[in-house]
Amino acid sequence: MKERLAPIIHHVSERKLPARAYQILRLAIRNLKLLPGPTILEREIAEVLDMSRTPVREALIRLQTEGVVHLIPRKGFEVEPISAKDLKEIYEVVEMLEGLAAGLAVSVMDGDDLDHLEELISQQEQALSHNDLDEWARLDNLFHFTIIEHAGNQRLANVIDVHADQLYRARLLTINKRPLPLQSIVEHRAIAACMKAGNAEAAQASMQSHRKRARNEILEVLEEDQDSM
Repeated sequence: MKERLAPIIHHVSERKLPARAYQILRLAIRNLKLLPGPTILEREIAEVLDMSRTPVREALIRLQTEGVVHLIPRKGFEVEPISAKDLKEIYEVVEMLEGLAAGLAVSVMDGDDLDHLEELISQQEQALSHNDLDEWARLDNLFHFTIIEHAGNQRLANVIDVHADQLYRARLLTINKRPLPLQSIVEHRAIAACMKAGNAEAAQASMQSHRKRARNEILEVLEEDQDSM
């Protein structure tokens, strides 16, 4: 486990122990370094993170509140699986809010910002040409959050952020079972083109259509996996 978590541990700069433990565990779950199934001991995590069990417990309670883990008294915790029902509900929220974010960002993003979006899309194409799906997923996440950040609405961003890890985890869990995400590139270019044209309504509609198509694709895989269990 220490080897799996080492890159995340080194990446997190937070010094306050409960917040540090929370960020490390959150990223480890998001990036599939900690998976649903086996019970993980608090003591084991505390040793890996080189801290006492108290901040680890605080982090786990916070993650349980967010629906990411399930605490087992006197034992440890389990990472919660992602159900098709949960993901469908999350996408229904995110589709609407990300569409709104794209519409709001149109009046904020300047030429340099839009060039950056197009560069991210080009980098995604390059990642796919090398069959690097993990890098594609990272860039996909960055594309969406670049738009959200420019919407200029912190409350909207906060609500999306609550669900972002589950969406990212679902993408990674299903990415090798879905068609190569070339259609996502096409849709990203359409969103960027609407924004460049200054058409907020079209940008909003394009983003919602993009999220809906991705939702259906991911849900199909999750439902097939759950039916086969």
